[in-house]
Formats: sequence, structure tokens, C-alpha cells
Amino acid sequence: MDPPGERGKGPHEKRQDDLLRRGGHLNVAAQGKADIHLDQISLRTSKMPGNGGLMLDNPYPHIVPGPPRPSRILTAGLASGRERHEVPGGGALLVRIGAGDRVTIANVEGGQPCELLAADARGRLDAGLLGTRASGDAGGLRAMLAGADAAWNGLGRLRAGLLRRGIDLGPATSVNLFGPDTRAGEQAGFTAVADCDLVVVAPAVSMSPHDQDTATPLILTIDRARPRDLLGHDLPEPLADPVLDLRVRSATAESFLVKAGDYIQVIDVDGRQCTDFQAFDARKLDRGIQHPIDVTTSRTLMGHDFSRPGLHSKYYDQEMVPLVEVVQDTVGRHDAFALACSAKYYDDIGYPGHPNCSENFNRALAPHGVTARPGWMAVNLFFNTSIDAHGVLVSDEPWSRPGDYVLFRALTDLVCVNSACPDDTSPSNGWNLTDIHVRTYSGKESFSRAVAYRPTSQSEPRMTKETAFHPRTSALTRHVAEYRGYWLPQVYSANGTLEEYWACRERAAVMDLSPLRKVEVTGPDAEALMQWVLTRDVKKLSVGQVVYSAMCYEHGGMIDDGTLFRLGRDNFRWIGGDDYGATWIREQAEKLGLQAMVRTSTDQLHNIAVQGPLSRTILKDVIWTAPHQPALEELGWFRFAPARLRGPAGAPVVVSRTGYTGELGYEIFCHPKDALELWDTVWEAGQPHGLRPMGLNALDMVRIESGLIFAGYEFSDETDPFEAGIGFAVPLKSKPDDFVGREALVRRKEHPIHKFVGLEIASNVDVGHGDSVHVGRAKVGVVTSSTRSPILGKNIALARVDVAHAEVGTEVEVGKLDGQQKRLPARVTPPSAYDPKKTRPQS
Repeated sequence: MDPPGERGKGPHEKRQDDLLRRGGHLNVAAQGKADIHLDQISLRTSKMPGNGGLMLDNPYPHIVPGPPRPSRILTAGLASGRERHEVPGGGALLVRIGAGDRVTIANVEGGQPCELLAADARGRLDAGLLGTRASGDAGGLRAMLAGADAAWNGLGRLRAGLLRRGIDLGPATSVNLFGPDTRAGEQAGFTAVADCDLVVVAPAVSMSPHDQDTATPLILTIDRARPRDLLGHDLPEPLADPVLDLRVRSATAESFLVKAGDYIQVIDVDGRQCTDFQAFDARKLDRGIQHPIDVTTSRTLMGHDFSRPGLHSKYYDQEMVPLVEVVQDTVGRHDAFALACSAKYYDDIGYPGHPNCSENFNRALAPHGVTARPGWMAVNLFFNTSIDAHGVLVSDEPWSRPGDYVLFRALTDLVCVNSACPDDTSPSNGWNLTDIHVRTYSGKESFSRAVAYRPTSQSEPRMTKETAFHPRTSALTRHVAEYRGYWLPQVYSANGTLEEYWACRERAAVMDLSPLRKVEVTGPDAEALMQWVLTRDVKKLSVGQVVYSAMCYEHGGMIDDGTLFRLGRDNFRWIGGDDYGATWIREQAEKLGLQAMVRTSTDQLHNIAVQGPLSRTILKDVIWTAPHQPALEELGWFRFAPARLRGPAGAPVVVSRTGYTGELGYEIFCHPKDALELWDTVWEAGQPHGLRPMGLNALDMVRIESGLIFAGYEFSDETDPFEAGIGFAVPLKSKPDDFVGREALVRRKEHPIHKFVGLEIASNVDVGHGDSVHVGRAKVGVVTSSTRSPILGKNIALARVDVAHAEVGTEVEVGKLDGQQKRLPARVTPPSAYDPKKTRPQS
């Protein structure tokens, strides 16, 4: 009888198995094969469940048990059935909600009052629509709409929305929530009992720079009773009265006409949906000339030397005629360099006959006499395609969220076409095809230029603002750049960068630095909190004193650098460069249960810097301080004082003896409503002394000469304070208390890898951020910033290099091109090439 496992085998198979067990060899010549010895055979073995042994020739492979698991993807801004809106402090929001929708208001930073108003379809206000009773008279909203700074708070669109819906605030009542003692994160919730329009208000009064009663945001969360996470989002409020409202349905394209000067708003209705935009000069088309937007011409004229995500400020046809300019963009991530999808694209990947934007363009443009093309150039809006470090085209889901848009202005009469991209074969539309919507507005409307800025991935987009000093600076220059959500002058037309530079070094210069992030930290545990989150010893800080510090993560990488003002025993003001600094401080307070409020005040405190040897002379007669405060001439380095302009009845300000230039200088903080008075006062006092305005270009030159660091260049979350050259701000041996990142910083200081140095370059060839530093063939560092120093008469740079080559006097080379074919000889120096002992700012 055959043993188990042998049944069913023929004589030949049994003989082979027997030989294998005995260690013999198999003769398979009868099958036309040579003899095969046992040691030449690879036997498959498998661990069989339950028997603890190995089985030969197991026909069942090892498997991953169970059904497939879904991909885990964390996508910011998209939660099923949930919408999130941010209401800025001093602002308001109008949104449509439905019966059964759950509304939650979160007091993110604490201490911010809130008013809720609900109106039915006839515009009648009724708190009962939210299932509650009125508790206030909407006084905060009425005061804000009537105030002089209503335009500043961006309430114009809200007023227009109320008028469109017939909502009368005369007899208005409101649901009032929260108070000045409300803790950060506290929430209130309501459920709508009927469809209604909801107004959420974060009322505020003008904050004095001496005080800390700031206005902070509220977060509105709507949990929809009828979820619409993929489809059916409401269109955002029109920017003005539309001339055209056009829906571009999924996987189609539509053409439309626009007059010169009018605006074109292209809206992503439900988010993560791409669109191709193209335009023709209508007068040329009348003459049979078919010249659409030409991407190569536009890129060349705009000075972008390679294809990259983003939009150009203007788009031209092949004859270099400008067709459109970009006015607003809430996304910031677009292609603008690739062809619209075509039939060939889908044919080549195995989807013949698939709808495509190029053929949709052809159909939409045919009535205008435009010749069909197999593939159209286009401005590829919302696409998240880029070119990686190896030159390969890569793509992922768009960044756009429901209601995101781009606003163009027509520079001539146009024939335009927009698609709703039909690509469902890749992540380019989030694997879900939705609609695009187009609105046009009359050229008589006025829209400020703005791009979106999101402090965190969950934040609502914040459009670029004009600082309170903009009416004065814009009269002196049109050359501005976006910085941290604000427009700042790059250079002033009547002066130029070098004149501004020399004014700062020899006389005085005034500059707008309002985008600096201001954070108010108050409460009985305020000192303990700042001692924990900053590297400096905050306990040594006296009232009226300022200290420069780093703020680090647990691993020692830097979050930000900035200055800390002590306004009182339990009152601090942090001034840094990054919005996340406030979030980080607040998170630490919550984590530790500390009794401290952390509230942002950036929009309540705008500031100018007056820098240069004559700055004290200019300001001493226009800055008044009370008798118990130091006079301006008495104000010591890194000290501040509450003050007023010209006298005790003047506008309130705070003046500090701080700066970012390496010169004697001051910073003056005020509420935006007093900004023009401050600028005019300083400007008038400075003219006899040669005061000049100063833009970012000249500021960059003086800060590099003085070895002062800048976020994203000299430091990041991968760089510790020692590598950034501010080790003096980390008193590891003298600070008596622990702080975030201390253990990691001790380790990093004892085992450094890189050192922050200066470079003196023996060439007038420009050096740029990211250029490599070499010793021989080896790359040993990287240039972080550089400039051609007028006062030193040579090219200098700041760099981060390996400690083995960081000694002053070490000869190195800066690599250009690929780092090997072109080199610039350089020598390592201290970081501060100008006034290394800081005698000038202390003078």
C-alpha cells in the first residue's frame, strides 16, 4: 500500500522521488535533457501552518491573509460631509446652511467674542432658525460695518452679500457667544432647524499698541446633514455683480467673449478639478489671425528660465502682445507649461477614444472660426504637475479646494475657452471629475492684486494684503513683492537699491516691516510658557526689555527666530516671522495645562523701522514718552517704551531700539488706523536729514553684510541655532530651566557637523542661494545668502560648511553651473563682514 502522499503517482514519479531521498541523480535523457544531479536542483520548501516543519514542493504559496486594505491618505481640507471656514478677528463670514446642519464655532486662540445671525429666504433675522434665542443686538457687526476701517477688515463683500439677500441689520438681533476670559479651543454648537443664511462675526475694536486686547480668528465647522464632500458645493459669493455666469460641465469645454479691461474668474467648484484656459485676441481673429496665448513667449518675457509650477503675472501671444494678467490666485500651484491633454496622450496609455481637453477646445472654438489642433497650449490651472530633480514630468492631485479660483484681467478684447479636464486615469483630478465655473466682471470694478497664503495646511487661504502704510509706499514705487501675505516694496523708483543702501549706512532709511508676526502671551503662566518654548532665559528679562531668541522643535531644528518684549510681569509679545510660532506656543500651553492665553495681533500692529546713524536725531523730537518711561535718547539697545507721536495727545505707538540692518535704529509699532500719521510724521522729520525709503533689496544687502539670518535661507526645521550662527541665543550652561529641544541641542553642540561662516569671494561673478561650496572635488557646504557689498567693495556670502573646513582663512571654491565646470575662489571669514563687534547698533 502506498504511503500517504504517494497515492496517485505513476511508477516514473515514484522512482524519481526514491532517488531524491537516497541522494542519487535523475536520468531524464528520455525527455531530451542531460543528467541533473540533486545539488543542481532548487527545491521549493514552505513552512506549513500547524505542522512546524518544512514541506517539499508545496503547491500553495505563502499569502498575505485577508482582503486588501485601503490606502491611507491624509488629505488636508477634505473631510466627508464637513466644511471648515475661518473668520478673521475683526471680520465676518456669510454662508448658506441647510436644515439639520450642525454648526460649531471654535474660539481658536481664546478671548474672542462672537455674534451669530441667521436669516431666512426673505432676509428676516431669526435666532430660532438655529434652535436658540437671541442674546444681543448685533452691535459688534453694525459698528464694524460703520467704522472707518470697514474696508481694511475686508467687510465690503459681506455688506454686498447682505444687500443681495435683503437682510436688514436695522432691527437685527444676534446670538452672542464667548467673552474676554474664554479659553483657547472652547466651542459652541447649534443645529439649523431650517435652511438659512448664517452670518458669523468676530467683533473687535482697535487695539492700542500698549495693550494686548487683540482680535483673533474664529473657526466655523459645518457638519452637513446631507454630506456633499465630492459634489454640490455652493459657489463662493461673487466678487462683484457678474457680467457672465457660465458653468463648464465635467469633461467638456466652453468658449466665451470678454471685453478689454473686464475680469475673468475661473472657479474650481468642488475642489481637486483642473481646467485648461486659453485666449485669443478677438480683433486678430476677426482678421483671420489665430494667435492664442503662447506659453514659451510668456515664460521668456516674464524671465522664468525654466518650466515650473505657478503662474506668470502676464500671458502673451506669439507676437508678444499681452492678452491677460493675473490679478488674484487662491491656490498658488498650477502648471502653465504643459499641453492640454490630447487624444494621443490617451491613445498612448491604452485609452483610445477617451474625451480630452484639446478636442473639447476644438469643438468649443469652432464657432469662432478657429482651426482645430491635435494638442493645445494652455494655462493649466489647478494642475499639480511639475518637473522633478531628474527632469521627469510628475503629477499628483491638485491643491485646489472647493471655491478656489484664479482671477484674470483681459488686456484686450478676447475670445476665451475653458475646459473641465476629463482625465480620470491618474490623480490629476483627484480621481473624481467635477465642474468648473466661470464668472466675468466689469472693468469698472476694482480688485486688489493678491495670491493665497495658508499658514497651515488646514487654514483658509488668506489673500495678500496691503499694509496700512501702502498708500504712502505705493505712491513711491510699483515694484512690490509678496512676503508672508503682504505686499512690500522691493525698491523705490526715485532712489534705487544702492541709494537706499547708502542712506541706511550713512544717514537714515525708513522701511515697512508690518508682515512681522506679533503674538500676545498673557496670564499667570506666561513667563513659564515662554521659558519653555524659547531658548533664552526669559526669567532674566525686565519689563521694557527685549531679547532675541530661537524657538526649536524637540529634535533641535528651528521653528523661528524673533524678539520677545516683556510688557509686564505676566505680559509678553513675541515678534517673529512665521505664523506657526503662535500655533506652536499655544499647543505647548495646552499640552502642559498652563494658564496662559496666546493670541495673534499681526493685523492690529503694523510697524516701520527707522535705521541708520541719524535715526535717533530724526525721532527724538517726534516721539514723546511719559515721564516714567525712558526718553527716546535714553532708550538702550534692545529696550522698548510705550510712546506717542509729538506729544501726550498724539497717536499711541510702541518704539523699540531694535533692527535688522546692523546700524543704530528703531522700530515703531502702531494700530493700522494710525499708520499714515506715523509715516507722515517720520517722513517730515527725516527730510532735512536725508531720510530715504528702503525696500527689501537694500535690506537684504545690509543684513547679509551684518551676518543676520533669514528664514528659509540660513535656517529651517533641519537646522539648529548653532548651524544657523546664533549659538549665543542658546545658553545651555546658564539657563536654569529645561526648554523644548534642549537635550537635542546639547547633543548637536557637542557633535557639530556644520558651521555657519562668511565667505569672501575673489570674483565679481554673482553667487546665489544654494550654490555649492567645494574643497577639491568634494562638496563641503552650501551658500545660504550672498551680495555684492558696496561698503566693502567685494562679493561676500553667508554659508553653512562642514566643520572640517570652517576655520577662518580656509580656502574654498564656490561651484557654479554643475559645481565642477566653473568655480569661484573664496575664503572663509566670520559671518559678520561689517562691524562684527556690533558697535554701531549699540552706539
